[in-house]
Amino acid sequence: MHMADALLSPAVAGTMYALSGAVAFYAAKRIRKEEREEIIPKMGVLGAFVFAAQMINFAIPGTGSSGHLCGGMLLSAVVGPYAGFLTMISILALQCLLFGDGGLLALGANIWNMAFYGCFLGGGLLWPFFTRRGLSKKAIVMASLAGSVLTLQLGAFSVSAETFLSGITELPFTAFLLLMQPIHLAIGLAEGLITSAVLGFVYENRPELLWQPAGSGTAAQAGSWSRNRLLGVLAALALIIGGGLSLLASGDPDGLEWSVQRLTGSTELEGPGEGIYGLAARFQESTALLSEYQVPGLDEELGTAVAGVVGTMLIMGIVWILGRTLRKRENHEASGRCH
Repeated sequence: MHMADALLSPAVAGTMYALSGAVAFYAAKRIRKEEREEIIPKMGVLGAFVFAAQMINFAIPGTGSSGHLCGGMLLSAVVGPYAGFLTMISILALQCLLFGDGGLLALGANIWNMAFYGCFLGGGLLWPFFTRRGLSKKAIVMASLAGSVLTLQLGAFSVSAETFLSGITELPFTAFLLLMQPIHLAIGLAEGLITSAVLGFVYENRPELLWQPAGSGTAAQAGSWSRNRLLGVLAALALIIGGGLSLLASGDPDGLEWSVQRLTGSTELEGPGEGIYGLAARFQESTALLSEYQVPGLDEELGTAVAGVVGTMLIMGIVWILGRTLRKRENHEASGRCH
């Protein structure tokens, strides 16, 4: 569901940057106040896992379309909505700048559409609602399905609305919406099953790693695995997915590209090549060293595998540095207040 710059006007793109930036500022402020040092490695490992999982587009049978994990719901069910949102921003920013996935002008919209709903509605509202009486396999499945479907439906609606409000394409709002919603319902159901499988794995082996709001009174019991063992397994899976299983990704257009293709005959629209659009495109070209998840000089399969491993490791490092920076800043501010 990564939007391209060609769908958005500068005004709408700027508005979405402002909205996403405001939420990110608030999330960072909340994280600095949380006394949870153990959240940092969880953010890094789960962020790497989501990045790698997003590289696998799964086919939607009978449609000629495909989808991939968004991951906001999955992240927030483990690290909470604020940490999940900041982790998703790191993933989407790296995808945009290093891999050329999604437009630079559209980054604010992509953060809102793919991260905000999943982290704060799926993970922040529906996850606590379904697990309020305690963690169980049934509660995890219900929360994962409901949260993922809601995330994808709201995201698909927002893409349609942002495109319509921009007014720079000939995509009719109603027809575009009627294509986007059903295909993303199918993708949302698939994401819900994947999310429930991953969260179920965590629940079976280290249930206390799953996030529950303070004061819920339903603290999970310790699992049979150590925290380090579980995080190590997830980190290894992320590298395996990014460097190997990503080669099995479907070549069909994703839900957004499929919807655009049904209306225009092409999966991509040609955007303005001048002004702020040209400036954004040139800047993104200069940073997208692994464009299209390929490494220059390597064949396609090896290039994808290497790009997947590099991206997975980069996300793990970036998110770890982000978490440490936020915690250090809060500790410094707390020290200053004491003096």
